[in-house]
Amino acid sequence: MKLGIVGLPNVGKSTLFNSMTLGKAEAANYPFCTIDPNVGVVAVPDKRLDRLTSLYNSAKTTPAVIEFVDIAGLVKGASKGEGLGNKFLSHIREVDAIVHVVRCFEDANVVHVDGSVDPVRDIETINLELIFSDLEILERRIAKTTKSLMGNKSLKKALDVLKKLQEGLEKGICARMISFDDPDDAAFVDTLDLLTSKPVLYAANVAEDDLADDGASNENVQAVRDYAAKDGSEVFVLCAKIEEEISELDNDEKEEFLSALGVSSSGLDRLIKASYKLLGLISYLTSGPDETRAWTIKNGTKAPQAAGKIHTDFERGFIRAEVVAFDDLDRLGSMPAAKEQGLVRSEGKEYVVKDGDVILFRFNV
Repeated sequence: MKLGIVGLPNVGKSTLFNSMTLGKAEAANYPFCTIDPNVGVVAVPDKRLDRLTSLYNSAKTTPAVIEFVDIAGLVKGASKGEGLGNKFLSHIREVDAIVHVVRCFEDANVVHVDGSVDPVRDIETINLELIFSDLEILERRIAKTTKSLMGNKSLKKALDVLKKLQEGLEKGICARMISFDDPDDAAFVDTLDLLTSKPVLYAANVAEDDLADDGASNENVQAVRDYAAKDGSEVFVLCAKIEEEISELDNDEKEEFLSALGVSSSGLDRLIKASYKLLGLISYLTSGPDETRAWTIKNGTKAPQAAGKIHTDFERGFIRAEVVAFDDLDRLGSMPAAKEQGLVRSEGKEYVVKDGDVILFRFNV
């Protein structure tokens, strides 16, 4: 999973990136301190892996990972070259989802590029720049397709889709909100890598005092939630400053620190949970003496395709999957004990893999 981090300057983007990736992106109280995109890879915390590693005495533990791409703060006119320009938007065209960091805290010592805190205005500023950038892509694609249409009439359908997208964007509607009845049309839109077609997670960056009640008493956070509800997006609340402090602690200290704040999980944990939900992802697990590993798949994936995540031969030669729920294996303490209880199932090609399934694939090529 690859997530792109966007937002206005001075909203906490680079601070958030640093805390989540343990990176060293510059975070300063002035716009455009991030020149080149920062990229960092984060392991997805999963206590189930620790338990399986212990049960199987695995030599290696491999978690799922998320790649973060942090680009320069965007300002009004970025798509036309203002600030650091439109070229920075190209760095996030290939991400799976966008994390849009929105400032929901007041602090006279941290400059706001527009002079005041107004999260809806800020969101719409960024959305417009993404729309303008997508319109440039579409205009070039429409011109190219129109030219090719002279010798290939089959491109008419693609041209119609492109023009429908263009009309929607010109009205200020993000591509993800433009529906297509034909699955082929929707699949074609996915190939365009439009920024506004990507699902969005709004990260409401609050002051420390607003963390305990998850921003419920913060009017700015509520404004973001209302906006996201209409947008079909997810919202999670965090304090980037606190996340940076947490990132420097070991696991035991983290839990103690979070407890003192009255918070049950870190911003990174909430981000991961929200992103999995938004993208419809789950994890199944494999374990043995050599390795315990988490595999990320789309919810609804059948066993052969899940096996294909490990190796294409597993999918091609799929025979069956031996499956046990992690909770059952955890409770009973071993695979033989789970088998004795009849909790290890042999599943065929139509089995839909569930989150937390511990699977051994049988295949023959």
